Amino acid sequence: DNGAGKSTLVKHLAGVYRPDAGEIRVAGEPVHFNTPRDARDLGVETIYQDLALADDLSVGANIFLGREPVRRLLGILPYVDNRAIKLQTLQLLDRIRSRIPLEARTVARLSGGQRQAVAIARAIYWQAKVVLMDEPTAALAVMERDRVVQHARELASHGVGVIYVGHNLTEILKVADRILVMLQGRSVHVTRSADTTQEKLIKYMTGFTDSEKAA
Repeated sequence: DNGAGKSTLVKHLAGVYRPDAGEIRVAGEPVHFNTPRDARDLGVETIYQDLALADDLSVGANIFLGREPVRRLLGILPYVDNRAIKLQTLQLLDRIRSRIPLEARTVARLSGGQRQAVAIARAIYWQAKVVLMDEPTAALAVMERDRVVQHARELASHGVGVIYVGHNLTEILKVADRILVMLQGRSVHVTRSADTTQEKLIKYMTGFTDSEKAA
């Protein structure tokens, strides 16, 4: 539910916050993230609710931002290889079956679902091992929400671990293999999505199961 600590947990896993206790493991190995760069270097990419995209840049520039491919003129002078960026961007968008209109020269002109596709394409290109998606459909229309769910499943089909944060239970049951319920900053229930229902999840989200035990 709102205020349960979902986004705070994501920021710990992404290296934005450092935990006071506990342990983070990547591929079974304990890791310590001092910055988001540390997390990204180990293959942990984050797609925040606000997407953290540069609106005045193109789709390709956003995907390669800070890690642009470079060529050298006459073997000496470095310059950004825009041709490579354009080609690889088209290949990435085709891979996730997303169509970005050619007239959309900057990300600012894209719909919410298309912006999500850009963030997901970025994660795929940089060979993320884990993608954290923090309420990725919060501000999207129904059709666009369905597309983001498809993108998340597509990531998983490529062997990427996806942690999908949200409180729309219909959506969560559709996208998730396993579900972890949080309440007041604690993990209170873990289940396979095939073994649960919205009604059961709501009881754990609201703490109703604790009152049942007390009775």
